[in-house]
Amino acid sequence: MLEGVLSRLGEYGNPVPRYTAPRCLLERQAVGGCDACHATCPHEAIEFGPLGQSIQIDPQACTGCGLCVQVCPSGALEYDLTAPLQSVRDAGQAGEASLTCSQSGAGGPTLPCLGRVTPALVSVAGAWDTPLTLLHGECRTCPVGAPDVPERLRRVVGEAQTLRAATGQPAQVTVREAGPEDRDRAVRVSRRGAFASLLRTGRQQVAQVIPERPLPFVDWSQPEERTPEEWRWRARSLVPAPPPEAGIHWPAPLVDDTCIDCPVCANVCPTQAITRELKPEGGVQLLLNLSACTSCMACLRSCPPQAIHMQEEWLPAAFHHPILIRDSDSVM
Repeated sequence: MLEGVLSRLGEYGNPVPRYTAPRCLLERQAVGGCDACHATCPHEAIEFGPLGQSIQIDPQACTGCGLCVQVCPSGALEYDLTAPLQSVRDAGQAGEASLTCSQSGAGGPTLPCLGRVTPALVSVAGAWDTPLTLLHGECRTCPVGAPDVPERLRRVVGEAQTLRAATGQPAQVTVREAGPEDRDRAVRVSRRGAFASLLRTGRQQVAQVIPERPLPFVDWSQPEERTPEEWRWRARSLVPAPPPEAGIHWPAPLVDDTCIDCPVCANVCPTQAITRELKPEGGVQLLLNLSACTSCMACLRSCPPQAIHMQEEWLPAAFHHPILIRDSDSVM
């Protein structure tokens, strides 16, 4: 059965998500590590690498469901968001957008599995004020995803709504199983998307699958590329702009006076949202780039004196400049 599924998924392109090793908490040797992707994968396609300090994905077993991407706390696993966002944008111009899974039988823009839907995608739809319907199939017997995809989707929507609370404009999202009335849903894609579909499939009609392009390897020498696309879009989706006094839900670390000025928090940070700078006159400063923080809290778990705690809400101004979270005259 799995071979048949993978054959049908061939038109979606390579189903394996991009793995950026420097973002993986195993690679970063964070205390406690992380097994979220391995524990979540319904097809046992993810295994630990040598010494348990990385992961490996079996492309023959991976169906591209995206559930590992949904749960990865640091963006080490990801798919390109451009095509589904463009699909939502194009459909929204007609008043309503929908995304459906490959097994639902519904018409309209199609993903291999709605496990690919992330908080950023939902939050951006809210920023565009576009009603979004997420149509799943019979998940209990689905060979692509997992039985609890609808429950996972509701958690994703809840996370997006929490982020959007500061904007005063919640996302308009419906999660439901597809029915016979959904078979004739219109397919709305951009001209670029339509052309890409025609080239890929060789057919004379536009495919319903959302065009997908493989993501290039991250150039770690470019600081802007260290932040996963998911979190860049979450920050961009804070529209309408929250009032200056509004608290934006974005869990991130703060440091107290028990800090011993060691480099552990900066070393384990998977996106280098925390940077450690030595002062010319002696001492050290810790700076936090809030928009680059994925809330993985590897720094909190790894801090030797447990000097880090989490702050869940921040004012909008905190996203515009690095935050000084530690200024010390000593250095370890």
